[in-house]
Amino acid sequence: MKLLAMREASLADHRLSRRRFLVWGALAASMSLIPQTAVARRSIFQPPRKPLQELIPPDTWPRRSFFQPVINPPEKAVALYNTHTGESINAVYWFRGQYLPEAMSAVDRVLRDHRTDEIKPIDPQLLDLLHAISGELECSHPFYVISAYRSPTTNAFLRFMSRRVAEHSLHMDGKAIDLRIPGWASHAVRRVAMELRIGGVGYYPRADFVHVDVGPVRYW
Repeated sequence: MKLLAMREASLADHRLSRRRFLVWGALAASMSLIPQTAVARRSIFQPPRKPLQELIPPDTWPRRSFFQPVINPPEKAVALYNTHTGESINAVYWFRGQYLPEAMSAVDRVLRDHRTDEIKPIDPQLLDLLHAISGELECSHPFYVISAYRSPTTNAFLRFMSRRVAEHSLHMDGKAIDLRIPGWASHAVRRVAMELRIGGVGYYPRADFVHVDVGPVRYW
């Protein structure tokens, strides 16, 4: 009986070993059918990448400079709407290095003192500033002009009404303009004008307009 039991145990071990051999053989065969690249991907642990914003502190993110001048643009244009007279202009005022006299004269008329109807030449650099602002904003809307040229009489009257008006305002020299842009918050326009660092920038949130000029760089 003891001999018979040992024989049956030996046969069971043999069947178990054979079963293990078949299982491992099938596993090896199936692994040989998987491309090596897939095996490599599964065998190497690659944690998900974090967004760049999580790796770099917010205060060190690269900031876009608003002033990106175009080298030798073929032309410059400006679109203006006088909120007091309802007159408007959309014209090319500069072409291949030359300011166009007819366009400049038309701009001078639209930006005249609407109280006295006096006209004075607008500084071409002021138009260049408006062109730069419009380009940086990629804006197709005209500038809504609240005030451009002011005669000495008008400036004295406005100064009498408000001491915030400068006694020798650059408006009297055709070097300043008060404006807003439909569809754009005035504080955004102010920010662009400040980034350009071409002249003075004033912000009047209650009246919802921005003052820009081509005088010394300053802000208020």
